[in-house]
Amino acid sequence: MTSLPPGSARGAIDLGEIDLGLLLALEALLAAGNVTHAAIRLGISQPALSARLNRLRHVFADPLFVPATSGRGVVPTPRAAGLQRELADTLAALRRMIEGPAMFDPARTRRTFVVAIPENPATILAAGVTARVMGTAPGARLAFVHPTSDITEQLERGSVDLVIAATKNASGDLMRRPLLTDAFLMAQRKGHPRGTGALDLDAFCALEHVLVSADGGAFSGLVDEALTALGQTRRVAVSVQNYALAPIIVAQSDCVCTLPSRFLARFAGELDLVAPPLALPQSQLFAIWHRRSQEDQGHLWLRECLYEAADQL
Repeated sequence: MTSLPPGSARGAIDLGEIDLGLLLALEALLAAGNVTHAAIRLGISQPALSARLNRLRHVFADPLFVPATSGRGVVPTPRAAGLQRELADTLAALRRMIEGPAMFDPARTRRTFVVAIPENPATILAAGVTARVMGTAPGARLAFVHPTSDITEQLERGSVDLVIAATKNASGDLMRRPLLTDAFLMAQRKGHPRGTGALDLDAFCALEHVLVSADGGAFSGLVDEALTALGQTRRVAVSVQNYALAPIIVAQSDCVCTLPSRFLARFAGELDLVAPPLALPQSQLFAIWHRRSQEDQGHLWLRECLYEAADQL
C-alpha cells in the first residue's frame, strides 16, 4: 500500500482498511516510543512493525511518529497523541467484549429480572422466588408480569427473562424445565348443604360450578372436557377471569370450584376441599427461557432461585 505524504488530504476513512493489528501497533508505539521496543512488545519483527506504521500513516493521513531529536526512538505527532485516549478506550472495550462479562455477583447486581407468569402459578411461586432473590441480591429488582401473545418475541429480545407456563411445547430456540406437578381438588364453603362426604359423578354434575377462564367469559374448560368423555355435563353458573375471585364466590355461595390443589390449599381454613369424582390430568408447570440466555450467569442464578422455590413446595 502506498503511503500518503504528510498532510495529504483524503476523504472519509474506509474502516475496512483498519484491522486490530494496526490498532495494537499504534498502542505499542505510543507506549514504547521506540520501534524496536514496540516490535518486541508485539512479538513481531521490526520490518513488520514498520510496514504496519506505513499503513497507519496512510489511514490517518499523518506521519504519526517522527524521529526524536536525541536520535533515540520516536515521538508522536499531535495527531497520534490526540488518538491515545480514544485508542485506549476502544481497545479496552474490545478486550472486554472478547473476555466476556464479569462474573455475576448477586450481592452487587442492580439488574432487573422480568418473569412472565399467570395468576395461579404466581400465587404459588412468586413469594418463594422473591424471598430468594431479595435474600441474596438486595439491589436486584424483580417484575412479575402477565404473559402476552408475543411472549416468544419478548424472550428473544430479552425484555422477559423467564416464562412460567403449563405448556410442554417449546420452539427450537426455547429451553424448558419442569417445575411442579399438581392434582385437582373441589372446593365448597363450610356448612355447604350437600355435606362433606365423598361425591359421586351425578352429585358433582348437579352442583353449581365456578370456572376460571383466563381469557375471560368462557363456560367450559378442562373439567368439562373430561365430563364429555364420560357422557356427562355440569352447569357452570359463574365464569371469572381471576383465580382470586373463585374462592371468594365459593365461600359466600353454594357454588363449588375445581382448581389445582396447591392453589386451593391456601384456603383450607375457609373452605372444605374434597377430591372430584372423576379422573383429571395433572397440571404441570414449566420454566421456559430463550436459548440466548442459557449461559448468562445472572439468568442461571435466577433459574436456580426459581428451582429452589419450586422444590420447597
